Amino acid sequence: MSTRTASRGTVLVSGASIAGPAVAFWLQRYGFTVTVVEKSTGLRGGGYPIDVRGTAVEVARRMGILPQLQKAHIESRRLTFLNADGSAAAVVHPQAVVGGVEGHDVEVPRGDLAEFLYAAVRDEVEFVFDDSIDALKEHEHGVDVTFRSGVQRSFDLVLGADGLHSRTRELVFGPEQQFHRYLGYCFTIFTMPNTLGLSHEALIWNTPGRAAALYAVKDSNELHAFLNFAQPEQPHEVLRDSEAQHDLVATTFADDGWEIPAMVAALRHANDSFFDTVSQVHMPCWSSGRVAFLGDAAYAPSFLTGQGSSLALVGAYVLARSLAAHRDHAEAFAAYERDIRGFVELNQAQVGKGGAALFPTTAEALEKRNKRLRGLTALPPKAGRPAHAALKLPEHIEDPGN
Repeated sequence: MSTRTASRGTVLVSGASIAGPAVAFWLQRYGFTVTVVEKSTGLRGGGYPIDVRGTAVEVARRMGILPQLQKAHIESRRLTFLNADGSAAAVVHPQAVVGGVEGHDVEVPRGDLAEFLYAAVRDEVEFVFDDSIDALKEHEHGVDVTFRSGVQRSFDLVLGADGLHSRTRELVFGPEQQFHRYLGYCFTIFTMPNTLGLSHEALIWNTPGRAAALYAVKDSNELHAFLNFAQPEQPHEVLRDSEAQHDLVATTFADDGWEIPAMVAALRHANDSFFDTVSQVHMPCWSSGRVAFLGDAAYAPSFLTGQGSSLALVGAYVLARSLAAHRDHAEAFAAYERDIRGFVELNQAQVGKGGAALFPTTAEALEKRNKRLRGLTALPPKAGRPAHAALKLPEHIEDPGN
């Protein structure tokens, strides 16, 4: 990592999950002074396993973290799809379903990727935890920022990498409803004891409009549990009420068998449960003045694509490179958007409202899916989906100058 004196300007990044530390890594390399603010009290671990595929693998290689990702690779061996009664509908190789390439793409716990990114920048970048942006005031020479803590500071640029429900985006562009595209499903994820003895595998149970998954990461004594269900109208009223979320899930799955009753009971006692809608973010423009957005805050593709983390890594690289290549921030933001909007839209287009291939809402669609799954090989595919590697990365700028 470069240790030369930063002289290209100051940048505040909101969000310390994936996109935030990634863009901070490249900005620091290019000579910017970077501060990352995160509303959580510390780095957030845990979370469902995530994929780094296609173009994003090359970003990880250029960052120097690819060997760590490869070492942390989960290497799931089997994905078993189950009928409503728990009988097997199909057994496939995980990569055959998600479009990954064995030996190239990697799947790692989300917390591991976050930790690798943080470790790569923490000695060169200022991190401020347990705080967030409360107000922004842009002027000719920068942005005055008021934090929730009451602290006031000024920066040349502000980047929003604070997720699907970005507070920074709301401050700049207004309510998220105008950018939020609901895809017709809700989901909850949590951990529960691995009482089934699962290892290096996942079980996915389906009935029309409802699905459940139990995911065993290596030989862990805990399972990642997942419940997903079709909900035609977005349930705004439950999004900030955990009890209401649990009640909605329990009611939705009340008559289901297999391991569903145990999963619903475990959800009630889980201390790491997360509930949200399955949604994408579509913005006509990713910047305004001296503020720009990346990752889920700008173009969340939804977990149905499996491309959220990959888009975050690629977007971070391209945005930082654009800022290094252009003296004027407006030109840089325009170049960033021009370079990757097509790639983003290609990946977002992998799913549409109510069109999740793995979670059919009718018996007919479910049978078609199962027939298609039974036609897949139990061996990993030799090539990934074209959308994952559609973008050829611009070369890293070794010495962007001042």
